[in-house]
Amino acid sequence: MPRPDRAALQRRVARKAFVAGLAALLLAGCNPLGGVGVPVPRDARTPPPAANAARPEEVSERIGSGPINIALIAPLTQASGPSVVGASLRNAAQLAYADSGSNDVTILVKDDHSTPQGAAAAAQAAIGEGAEIILGPLFASGVKETSQVARTAGRPVIAFSTDSSAATRGTYLLSFLVENYVERIVDFAAQRGKKSAAALIPESDYGQIALGAFQQSAANHGLRVVVIERYKPGAPGEAVKRVAAVADQIDTLFIPDTAEGMSAVGRELTAANLGPERVQILGTGLWNDPRALKLPALQGAWFSAPDNNGFNSFASRYRARFNIDPPRIATQAYDAVSLAIALARTQGSQRFSEGVLTAPTGFNGADGVFRFRVDGTSDRGLSVLEISGGQARVLSPAPRTLGGA
Repeated sequence: MPRPDRAALQRRVARKAFVAGLAALLLAGCNPLGGVGVPVPRDARTPPPAANAARPEEVSERIGSGPINIALIAPLTQASGPSVVGASLRNAAQLAYADSGSNDVTILVKDDHSTPQGAAAAAQAAIGEGAEIILGPLFASGVKETSQVARTAGRPVIAFSTDSSAATRGTYLLSFLVENYVERIVDFAAQRGKKSAAALIPESDYGQIALGAFQQSAANHGLRVVVIERYKPGAPGEAVKRVAAVADQIDTLFIPDTAEGMSAVGRELTAANLGPERVQILGTGLWNDPRALKLPALQGAWFSAPDNNGFNSFASRYRARFNIDPPRIATQAYDAVSLAIALARTQGSQRFSEGVLTAPTGFNGADGVFRFRVDGTSDRGLSVLEISGGQARVLSPAPRTLGGA
């Protein structure tokens, strides 16, 4: 009997792997798209300083050779030279293509040179080459420019900015939005019987957005906000003292600061005796960082974050292929490319239509379940974790499906 061809066996294995991945990506339900670490602490609001954008065609690459063109716009370069983050997004796209075993698509990789003008030029070039959907860019200013170009051409965008103001109809954000973190942790606190809260807010863009989301979520879940205190980053002392003065009126304290910023906050909390025995401290996914997890003042605190199991699996494959650890944001390019490939294979001419992209049952990716809203924002399935002994343990696992419409 002739020995089986090795290349043929490898192709069969790749096809089986893709089918398994596709089954996980497009979860069961009546709809064909049915039910079914540390995120980057700052977006994407303002790109790093960059020189005048060169023409995006100067840094352009094609992955694959299929008939359906999708574009990936990434900050491959900046003023100081090549961008590590941009390279990771491109690498993740290559990995998603390889994992899929696909020959259905061609990925047009475009450099936006970390500028909004570069993003617009990259979008125009990609559409000129036949891109049916644009994935990226990262920075909010670039997303807004890309959105204008794409809207004129009738092309959807799946971008990676964490600034929800960049979302609009037809431009969807795959990133981890502050609003999702806040809603998940406030909902959990209310379920655990918390009734009254204070908010300790850093004077930053992130803090301001988080405060708005906190006030809305608190109202929705019947959590009374007793006091809101703001502080300049690195100088929380007086604000913490004012919160301590009303400690007998609250059972919850929300602090949406970065892991780095929580070092100074933690010292003041300890000095003011605002520990878990007096008040339950709440935070966001920015705390999923060793610098926050080891702080004595945060032992017993709760925060929301994505399930790390999917990222760990992705990171293992990424290291094996590129011999380097991926930044946390790399999964967004991986999930966006994986989704585009799956839709190209299964949804025919409607593959990137609004109805398909905003299916209420959503999709599942390396970072768990997600769905896009018609207004361009997204919902994410997040875990709630408790800090204990310098580690984060899961109190409430991330949902496997997203309920409601």
